[in-house]
Amino acid sequence: MPHSATRPGICRICSAHCGVLATVTDGRLTKVAGDPDNPMFKGYTCIKGRALPEIHNNPARLLHSQKRQADGSYARITSERAMDEIAARLQQLIAEHGPRSVAMYLGTNGLPYPASALMGNAFMRGIESPMFFTANTIDQPGKQIALAAHGHWLGGDIDFNEADSWMLVGTNPLVSKAIGIPGQNPSQNLRAAIDRGMKLIVIDPRRSQTAARAAIHLQPRPGEDVTILAGIINIIIGEQWHDRAFIDENAAGFDDLARAVVGFTPDYVARRADVPKAQLLEAASVFATYGTKRGMVNAGTGANFAMHGNLLEYLCLCLTTICGRWQRAGERVTRPNTLLPAFTAKAQAHPPYEGWGYGERLRVRGLTDTVSGMPTAALADEILLEGDGQVRALICIGGNPMAAWPDQRKTHRALESLDLLVTLDTEMSLTSQLADYVIAPMMQMETPAMTMGSELIKYYTSGTGIPAAYGQYVPRIVDPPEDSDLIEEWLFFLGLARRMDLELWFVNFFGGGGGRFMESPPIVLQMNGETALTTEDLFAQMCATSRIPLDEVRKHPHGKIFDVDVVVAERDPDCSDKLDVGNIHMLAEVAAVRAEDFVAERSDSAFPFRLIPRRHQNFMNSSGTALAALNRGKPYNPVYMHPDTVNALGLESGGSVRVTSNHDSVPAVLEADDTLRRDVVAMHHAFGGMPAEDGNFREHGTNVGRLVPTDVDYDAITGLPRQGNIAVAVNRLTE
Repeated sequence: MPHSATRPGICRICSAHCGVLATVTDGRLTKVAGDPDNPMFKGYTCIKGRALPEIHNNPARLLHSQKRQADGSYARITSERAMDEIAARLQQLIAEHGPRSVAMYLGTNGLPYPASALMGNAFMRGIESPMFFTANTIDQPGKQIALAAHGHWLGGDIDFNEADSWMLVGTNPLVSKAIGIPGQNPSQNLRAAIDRGMKLIVIDPRRSQTAARAAIHLQPRPGEDVTILAGIINIIIGEQWHDRAFIDENAAGFDDLARAVVGFTPDYVARRADVPKAQLLEAASVFATYGTKRGMVNAGTGANFAMHGNLLEYLCLCLTTICGRWQRAGERVTRPNTLLPAFTAKAQAHPPYEGWGYGERLRVRGLTDTVSGMPTAALADEILLEGDGQVRALICIGGNPMAAWPDQRKTHRALESLDLLVTLDTEMSLTSQLADYVIAPMMQMETPAMTMGSELIKYYTSGTGIPAAYGQYVPRIVDPPEDSDLIEEWLFFLGLARRMDLELWFVNFFGGGGGRFMESPPIVLQMNGETALTTEDLFAQMCATSRIPLDEVRKHPHGKIFDVDVVVAERDPDCSDKLDVGNIHMLAEVAAVRAEDFVAERSDSAFPFRLIPRRHQNFMNSSGTALAALNRGKPYNPVYMHPDTVNALGLESGGSVRVTSNHDSVPAVLEADDTLRRDVVAMHHAFGGMPAEDGNFREHGTNVGRLVPTDVDYDAITGLPRQGNIAVAVNRLTE
């Protein structure tokens, strides 16, 4: 008879970290379901989490590390031997070209394994290389840039579950589970909020799943989010709906902000963004005056991709601040920490700080290190540009640059030119197909898990993180497959360090600038190359100063919401710090946006549509697209278009088309979608094969990043190129 056992687990596909029940039958993960005994998730999980057995047992999964042979094929290599060879090659490159010749890229699939990200970063500091890059700077780096320019409110966010209104800009948290609506069962959270009377305002060119449930949905032309937010701020100031007492005590630069947005009149904004003036006025009124005036504003990837992401996020913070939408003294702390250190929330500002223009200076486009991290969109250029400082080796953790980075052809040239490319990957992804070594790691349920990472994300932007003193820890649930040679990612870096005689130190943060503004000093751990550690040992050290001891969290395998009764403290009597709603750099960009000739911008008849991104319900970026349990017979990413536009062009839903920007073109499958504006098309990012494989786009999808140049329209601070609001043409493809 088969032997089965079901135990509590944590799904780590996204930052929500859902509590689940995992069933193991005869040593194989066979079922993952929601855990009804988990007090935070109450039985909720998404289709991606329920597909974890298929992901774990994927026939294409790598059970042994691979080494590229002279003829381009791959052969099995033990992880120990691979570490020997990689360490020796790295030492040679560092000796010949210096530490800067070695770079590391941390993708989104590396974040669920906190020890991996920390140890990878520690390794880079151990070899004294500044070239540590993450997915953050090709997604939403403006969040951290804006916080540096604006400052932080140390009392924390308003609780979504107590808000009267909430504004979401270019984000769909019912699918992404990331921003605004708490990711712990977002659909249920939104339903409960609406039932008690909360008014949701959504700004999105698409009637997304979230927008469909909004009280007000502004469906503008893409790329006009800054215009709309500036207009709403102008309306609120003009109607004197702002919180003058809060501003006088806690904010600087209000008069400068008011002058900067005065040109964004309701008539101008309505005409430029193509939204009804009455709806714009209603959105401003509801947000500023409805109920007891509690609520916040958050933006997502869609809006950040369309240029002006730093300014967009800054205006979100300014709108929140001028309406006084932060937790006040005596109110409950929304995210009080559990596995992170305790802190004292105060009803006062942490002032602005240096956010960019410091640290390592790249050799291209005048880019530097920032609070959001090193500019990832410039890494391909740093690899291709010859001379002193050229990157010659790249290590990728949990990422797939060939699918995710902008300008796929340039990325391809760069990765092929490296002296050493190492990936830590569960299968032979597009990037791993170019690698010299592919290290096969353990997967989710084969390693211990805890919810610290889901707490920590709140330090990167408002509207994220666990809205309670919740914590969960689970041990390994299933052993790696028999006869496999898998290694935990952090142990791979420790193995390299031992071979290279490095002493590693690391701080408790997840890339970017999180450690700059944590209420408590970051935890610093010393790793001696000869010390034998388990993941459990490492977690214990990471949680050594946690509010709730890790041993106490362990006692509650289904997770627990702990009785942490903390409220926001009064402002320090001698505190003179203020939030800045009049940052010179940001307001100069407001003026630049107002001066744009938006009519001329849209007048190119050769590219009549605007391409925007969208989230996929079944995938975390492109992970799992080949699995039938997730793709449901559609492993590609269509180009979505309104059915009236499909008919007007004489095209057919399901037909083959070519999508062309002024940089490149890609083949795609057309699909009708009446949730879009008629002048907009949408696609999921991070799909597709190699450029030479375009003929198989119905099997592996279309790489949208190929349409994006990295050195034309890009942010001067973060290097983020325009990846949304892309001018494109869509024409029938003759196959």
